[in-house]
Amino acid sequence: MIRILGIDPGSQVTGYGLIDAGRGQAVCVTFGCIRPRGGTLAERLHGIQAALEALVDEHRPQEAAVERVYVHRNVESALKLGQARGAALAAVAGCGLPVHEYTPAQIKQAVTGRGNAAKVQVQHMVKALLGLHRSPAADAADALAMALCHGHLRETLARLPAGTRRGRARGRRR
Repeated sequence: MIRILGIDPGSQVTGYGLIDAGRGQAVCVTFGCIRPRGGTLAERLHGIQAALEALVDEHRPQEAAVERVYVHRNVESALKLGQARGAALAAVAGCGLPVHEYTPAQIKQAVTGRGNAAKVQVQHMVKALLGLHRSPAADAADALAMALCHGHLRETLARLPAGTRRGRARGRRR
């Protein structure tokens, strides 16, 4: 089993979810939302970084999964999201974790079977897949979905013969 930290970055709310995954199963360790204090963006970014570093220190994940940035209609929102994502990436990379990135469609596909699933569907499937008693908040559910996506992909790739893995990786670069 491997412990995976999923992160859904945001400048106001950053979701996190930790799972233990392996041998076709996943178990929820913890999840929640970081709501950084501070009036300025710089203070909130520092809060995100510090909270994630503390989370890594407490739970000792071995890998992290973060959503790839997608372009928003609002440029200012996209920039803030990118900065929050940068704080999250700096935190986990600074702790020595390998970081894996997935698009929203890849994450939704892995968890719900549909790349264009609604947030409510993602929350429902995360609850069902992890056997939770309640649906997590949307940001925490997205973070758990990232961890599940990475765990599933990681396990699938491990089953492929070594030559197949290399060939597929080369095909993606083209």
